[in-house]
Amino acid sequence: MLQNRVNPFGDIIKTPERGSWLGNRGVLHNRQQEIVRSYRLKAWITCALDFRGRHREVMQPDCWTELFFQDEATAFSAGHRPCFQCRYKDHQRFKKFWLEGNAKYNFNMKTPIAQIDHILHSERIAPDKSKVTYEERLNLLPDGTFISHNGKPYLLVNSLLYLWSPGGYDKPTHFPDAATLQILTPRSLVNMYRVGYVPQMDV
Repeated sequence: MLQNRVNPFGDIIKTPERGSWLGNRGVLHNRQQEIVRSYRLKAWITCALDFRGRHREVMQPDCWTELFFQDEATAFSAGHRPCFQCRYKDHQRFKKFWLEGNAKYNFNMKTPIAQIDHILHSERIAPDKSKVTYEERLNLLPDGTFISHNGKPYLLVNSLLYLWSPGGYDKPTHFPDAATLQILTPRSLVNMYRVGYVPQMDV
């Protein structure tokens, strides 16, 4: 069993369950297929599992580390965004909604994606290498947002919170609308959800 599944905190964990999406942060493993760093690049991407019939042997020496996600909402919470190559249409949709939700940056469709990656990196990794979080009221959050409660990740859908686990989501839990919660999904991605981007969710 390899350590290559990503949870909503962005941690790379070891679990027998497989994911629905593939991800890349660069070369993170050694020749013994052990994770030795949490990222190598600022461009954290989410890829399709199948693309033009290509096949990869996982964690080959000196090749980028294949990471896996339960659903797109989990990948976004971890700080990943759609790949430009294997998910071109999703990438263009992501960029359009990200720009609309984060107009304060005065970016446009010609802005290099590296500038968005730079902002996302500041929103996911603190100077001490911990996960960046912030607080917000539940009734102000859009569907697809992940929150942390008692150290566990929950996905918000239709005002209900679903506990995440590597094998799927638990039964929904109701929280008071006025509850102030710790948010895991990067702020600019939550802004993107607010203007209409709906991530793929396995609930």
